[in-house]
Amino acid sequence: MFGTALPTVTTAIPGPRSRAWVGRLADRECPAITARRARRAAEIGAADTDPIVWAEALGSNVRDVDGNVFVDLTAGFGVAAVGHRNARVVEAVAAQSGVLVHAMGDAFPDPRRIELMEALCARTGLERVILGSSGSDAIDAAVKTAVVATGRSRIAAFDGGYHGLAFGPLAALGYLRPTMREPFAGLLGTHVSWSAYGGELPDLHGVAAVIVEPVQGRGGMRAPPAGWLRALHEHARAAGALVIHDEIFSGCGRTGPFLAADVQPELLCLGKALGGGFPVSACLGSAAVMDAWQASTGAAIHTQTFLGHPVGCAAALAALDELDRLAPAVAERSSHLRAALGAVPGVAAISGRGLMLGVHVPNALQATHDLLHRGYLVLPCGERAEALGVTPPYDLTAAQADGFVAALADVLQCPR
Repeated sequence: MFGTALPTVTTAIPGPRSRAWVGRLADRECPAITARRARRAAEIGAADTDPIVWAEALGSNVRDVDGNVFVDLTAGFGVAAVGHRNARVVEAVAAQSGVLVHAMGDAFPDPRRIELMEALCARTGLERVILGSSGSDAIDAAVKTAVVATGRSRIAAFDGGYHGLAFGPLAALGYLRPTMREPFAGLLGTHVSWSAYGGELPDLHGVAAVIVEPVQGRGGMRAPPAGWLRALHEHARAAGALVIHDEIFSGCGRTGPFLAADVQPELLCLGKALGGGFPVSACLGSAAVMDAWQASTGAAIHTQTFLGHPVGCAAALAALDELDRLAPAVAERSSHLRAALGAVPGVAAISGRGLMLGVHVPNALQATHDLLHRGYLVLPCGERAEALGVTPPYDLTAAQADGFVAALADVLQCPR
């Protein structure tokens, strides 16, 4: 059954239809989006690094335009935690679309927006919410809130940290890709100091907030030592700085509990899995911090046209219910994968928590390429692409997990 199937690859990868679509894409899309493929081709010495073109997805499966079926170990950058095209989410979207597709941001709300904010506050213990459309929106809101609340302008971040590429998040980029930040250095108004993730605590004198991923995603699926995050909070509090948790990747049950952190921040960012496939994000904060914005003086100073989009909020409400249902599967599937992957010759280490795993192998870029040809979608992670990021939908079956482990063992023993 498509959704729980093992791979079926019947054409070259990418197939002829994918190649034709990618040719059309190359004619129109800005190289800012697509140029990295040439770099990867040079790094692994391969000519066929064009992507497959997705036609449909369900559960943990993706079918491309050539009819090949893949098992998705990425969950679409972590978005499809409740599975691709989750039936409850699709039903909620259809119902909401038949009533109200668009409201008016800060001017005229709708019930779904209010219900979503209430649900998020109940789950996190925080009291105020700013909704957005992307993870970068949530980070922007958190950074601006910290500046308003503290009267300071500097944000501290960590090496390996990835918080998006909009201007606000870009200033806090600690992920080791200078080309992502340096072209825009003259436009970035937020001054950031980088520090060692999981190591010595940074100097937070005069800092508005320190932003941290409780488990780093793109930086390598790595978690800090036990107690480090709590010590960071105490250190920040002593310096008069706020703490922003970026749980855009690690939140919504990805590591087991709804949030990866066991300590509450002043500001919290959620996204990716929150919308069940729809673009929804949230910045949550304590009343004491968020109320520093005070009442409007005539014009909203932080808003957007699609703020609290009714369809997105309906999708998120359904996704939250599905996340609750699937939560017990995360620990079980994580334990299964860790044990099986740990027995594969060539796997040097497994980092991360829950279904947010980094599988450290000798050549992760090459392994990613070879696994695709065997029907498994994974992405490299780490500042030097030293690991495979394994972040599947929570409904990944045991058979699909075992198939991936067998394919990885074959790749490491007999690379393509």
